[in-house]
Amino acid sequence: MTNSAPKTALIIGATGSFGGHAAVALIKHGWRIRALARDPQAARAKTGAQMPIDWVKGDGMVPADVIAAAQGVQVIVHAANPPAYRNWAGTVVPMLKATLAAAEQTGARIVLPASVYNFAPDSGAMIPETAAQAPVTRKGRIRLEIEEILRAASLRGVRTLVIRAGDFFGPAAPNSALGWLTVRARGRVRSVYRAGPRDVGHCWAYLPDMAEAMARLLDREDQLAAFDVFHFAGHWLARGDEMGASIRRVTHQPRLPIRAFPYLVVYALAPFVETMREMIEMRYLWRRPIGLDNTKLVRVLGEEPHTPLDQAIRATVADMGCLGEIELANGFGAAVAA
Repeated sequence: MTNSAPKTALIIGATGSFGGHAAVALIKHGWRIRALARDPQAARAKTGAQMPIDWVKGDGMVPADVIAAAQGVQVIVHAANPPAYRNWAGTVVPMLKATLAAAEQTGARIVLPASVYNFAPDSGAMIPETAAQAPVTRKGRIRLEIEEILRAASLRGVRTLVIRAGDFFGPAAPNSALGWLTVRARGRVRSVYRAGPRDVGHCWAYLPDMAEAMARLLDREDQLAAFDVFHFAGHWLARGDEMGASIRRVTHQPRLPIRAFPYLVVYALAPFVETMREMIEMRYLWRRPIGLDNTKLVRVLGEEPHTPLDQAIRATVADMGCLGEIELANGFGAAVAA
């Protein structure tokens, strides 16, 4: 795909964490953006008036709606995800199949942001794309099923780009782990939770960097395989309290409490709250060092886009309204204008 060719991407889930940042990155790389939403007016308000998005009314669960929205596009970013882990089994695969139907009809490449859920807890801190996938959770098995569906579709001519990453965080990402790992009140971070042992590392993906990596890969369409997978290393934090230490520095609170996460409360609420049950299922991610090897990504791009940790945390905490600043407080549109 050359820079002179007209490029249009359809984003399913443009109001979500990765989808919004994907739109920002693609716009900066010269793409036109189309997005599907059940309520386009509400979606436009959420992403910001500055975002040059052509909103199309439709439902990502309905193949006909996605097919209609995908006419004339070269890429479909499948960033739809149930909020707070709700009803994964009933929504994730049907949404993927609607996107797949659209790609089969239009010839567009599917982009799938993926996670480390596919891998076993003992896979280690440097997992390559070729590593065996042995999920131990229901969501991990669904993730694997999605990739297997897309891999099989590649044999029928459907192209897919999968970008796996660790825990997402960043501005305009209210469902990220930092939402439940920080206690906030009256415009300040009051304490930070450590979700695992101090000596266990964790893989974090700053969403603007991950989206930029995606955009750069799509600029190299002629180098991509029909079904291509890349690992985005992001921020590997070797100790469980490093994220809290960064928040201390950014907020100028050197004595900000860093406490062990109160899992007893989660277990107590689990019988009544689905999100709590899902958190328990995914707790293994904090008990073992699970990270990604980005050698392939660096080989293709020359580098992995990488914002220094404190700078990334500053943007994230500012977006939470905890720095007394307005930067990035107006949704994704502010990032486009920057």
